Amino acid sequence: MQSGNITTPFGRRRMTLAMLASQSKAQEIPDGKSVDKWKLYRWLCEARLTLGVTDRAMALLNALLSFHPHSELSEDTGLIVFPSNAQLSLRAHGMAEQTIRRHLAVLIDTGLLSRKDSANGKRFARRDGSGDIDDAFGFSLAPLLARSEEFEAIAAQVVAERVALQRLKERLTICRRDIAKLIMTALEEQAQGDWESINLHFRSLVTSIPRAPTALQVAKILDEMEMLREEVVNLLEMQLKTENPSGNAAQTERHIQNSNPDSIPESEPLFEKEQGQNRSKPASRQPVAPELKSFPLGMVLQACPQIADYGPSGAIASWRDLMGAAIVVRSMLGVSPSAYQEACEILGPENAATVMACVLERAGHINSAGGYLRSLTDRARKGEFALGPMLMALLRTNGGAEAKTG
Repeated sequence: MQSGNITTPFGRRRMTLAMLASQSKAQEIPDGKSVDKWKLYRWLCEARLTLGVTDRAMALLNALLSFHPHSELSEDTGLIVFPSNAQLSLRAHGMAEQTIRRHLAVLIDTGLLSRKDSANGKRFARRDGSGDIDDAFGFSLAPLLARSEEFEAIAAQVVAERVALQRLKERLTICRRDIAKLIMTALEEQAQGDWESINLHFRSLVTSIPRAPTALQVAKILDEMEMLREEVVNLLEMQLKTENPSGNAAQTERHIQNSNPDSIPESEPLFEKEQGQNRSKPASRQPVAPELKSFPLGMVLQACPQIADYGPSGAIASWRDLMGAAIVVRSMLGVSPSAYQEACEILGPENAATVMACVLERAGHINSAGGYLRSLTDRARKGEFALGPMLMALLRTNGGAEAKTG
């Protein structure tokens, strides 16, 4: 058992019931109990917020523990440290004396330390004839030793909660990625469904995530995200089921054509060539660029809000307004009429206007808007350009920024 009596503070310092409880707890230390002081300090660092201890108070506690001469806390090695405020300031990297007093009060009020004041309030140790400490006055570390199991349990709980929160955040990140890519696929493939509303709902969920969310907040948003992902997957699966019959019919038609004995296989030479007849060769077909998917006007305006400033009366209400605004932006960015005309022919007027809106959003990162547009047009002609990824990237940037500032 811890020996010693309940002591009261020196001078005008108040005695509180919490201080009495801390000293009483310190007298219940089992014989032979010991704990590594730095392991105990790591537990306290994990449990700091739960205990209501500030980071500066923890820095001061670290300095106090450094004055204990042994690596383990036990009654046999003594539990009183008695540095002066000047010594504490040096160990605490120059902490001001007034700050030291304030954080010492925090450590005492939270029950991590207790005072053992001398008659005159000084901190010192009395030694016997052999030089060993007979009695000491200062700060008692006994509450740390007495409550070590409590601190270890709190630290373990904090770590478990942090790991659980991290796993929830990882699941939320994966779910967000899945939904974003599935919506982009649905828009590019022109799948049936109100994808603009679904995307707006998705963006509202993303922007509702707090900057420092709790596990409960993340779990709630994750449930809504997983429900939305299930809805998106179901819509796309229904689209696949409706497309399969037409695919089977086309396959059957090809099978019938290939089975027709009157048809000429492509691998056989033409009959006219065998007879040596001079026929004019069919004109070689020019490669045709695959038709780009168009996107809802509302989604384009959400991804590219700056284009609205160039519409009639500073607003865009239709595709005609967007195409008119794109012509104004084309001239402003120095894109030649021929480059924009070629983009309209390859991409389509609506998609060309959408690309100009995207170029306007990224004008600060593009050296030559005309060259950039020609490059995108060439890629579209070869079937190497998709508008969806460009729009989705701007949606992630501008859609989230609008929701936070709105």
